[in-house]
Amino acid sequence: MLKKAYRLKNPRAFDATYRQHHVSADKYLILYAGRERTENSAEVKTGFAVSKKYHKRAVKRNRIKRLLRECCRLLIKTGQYQYKYQSLIFIPKAAALEANFSTIQNSVNFLLNKI
Repeated sequence: MLKKAYRLKNPRAFDATYRQHHVSADKYLILYAGRERTENSAEVKTGFAVSKKYHKRAVKRNRIKRLLRECCRLLIKTGQYQYKYQSLIFIPKAAALEANFSTIQNSVNFLLNKI
């Protein structure tokens, strides 16, 4: 579980991040980035959006969110989660259903380095 300091929870914050149009994608994920940070001390907030269109079963939707949260938690733990954006939103694609943890982790690292 991510600490509260790293979570993006407010619906207005999600909307503001979507409006910035900093988007990056690959086969498994779409990454939206918010506006650039002015202070280096502020934490990068992360959100995960998985709709019912992704999969009807909540078990499948929750599984991909758990995988994404764990990837971000490991990046925070190693200190590699310092990016120039204030907020990030991860949205999985249909191909992520069959992907394992290492594939999702590689995808997250690729997108974070790309953006």
